[in-house]
Amino acid sequence: MPIILNHVNCIYEEGTTMEVAALKDVNLVLQDEQFIGLIGHTGSGKSTLVQHLNGLIKPTGGEIYFNGEDIHDDDFDRKKLRSQVGLVFQYPEHQLFEVDVFSDVCFGPKNLGLPKKEVELRAYEALKMVGLEDEFFYQSPFDLSGGQKRRVAIAGVIAMKPQVLILDEPTAGLDPKGREEILNMIRDLHEKMKCTIILVSHSMDDVADYAERIIVMNHGEVFLDGTPKEVFSHKQELEEIGLAVPTVTDIMHQVKELGYPVDESVTTLSDATDALVNLYHNVKGTI
Repeated sequence: MPIILNHVNCIYEEGTTMEVAALKDVNLVLQDEQFIGLIGHTGSGKSTLVQHLNGLIKPTGGEIYFNGEDIHDDDFDRKKLRSQVGLVFQYPEHQLFEVDVFSDVCFGPKNLGLPKKEVELRAYEALKMVGLEDEFFYQSPFDLSGGQKRRVAIAGVIAMKPQVLILDEPTAGLDPKGREEILNMIRDLHEKMKCTIILVSHSMDDVADYAERIIVMNHGEVFLDGTPKEVFSHKQELEEIGLAVPTVTDIMHQVKELGYPVDESVTTLSDATDALVNLYHNVKGTI
């Protein structure tokens, strides 16, 4: 069943001179098995929003439902919720603490009260799913590269077999090759696990390439919500709030402004390539 946010508000330091409205009347339905990109400038409410989804932050007003139940009802099991709605933080060091990688990934399923054999099987499967080689299993997670630490942090969450996997800026600080590897791995996890993915990112190119739905936050409010083509068709509005369209979309707009008949709503490199090849053949035929 989906996660439903009903008129959710969040005010930090309420009633003081430091009061800040981090979320304002947010209404969303996050459907099962969707790959969702969550974007917005710094301070737009992205991280606050995702921390509400597994009960880390309680809303000042409104309700959040998971599997048809209000997650802040007194009798709701929020420990179980956090195993079903897994959050991978931006900095993997905030989640890694055990003496070695394998023990770290075992921690989550162990806390579910599973038998030792099941815990270890889940940890092994999760580490293989994120593509970490066996030689790293018994090393300290703090001796790994940035990309490897992120893989371990993700493995620690997926070992609990969540219905929803939230990743907060999972490619921050990685080089282009490392970023592509992590994003491809996340796409593979989405296909294999059949879970909902919520990818928080500053990169318009990344969410355009991987997400099927994009939610844009601005000053604590949902500014846009739709498919990549629908969202990035609002080029001017996005630029007005400090965001941009994907690089290929921007290029197509420039080509259109030169007077060529192209679809400026394309958001991926493959679609842009097809459009430009077709344009070349059409223009060539008129010369």
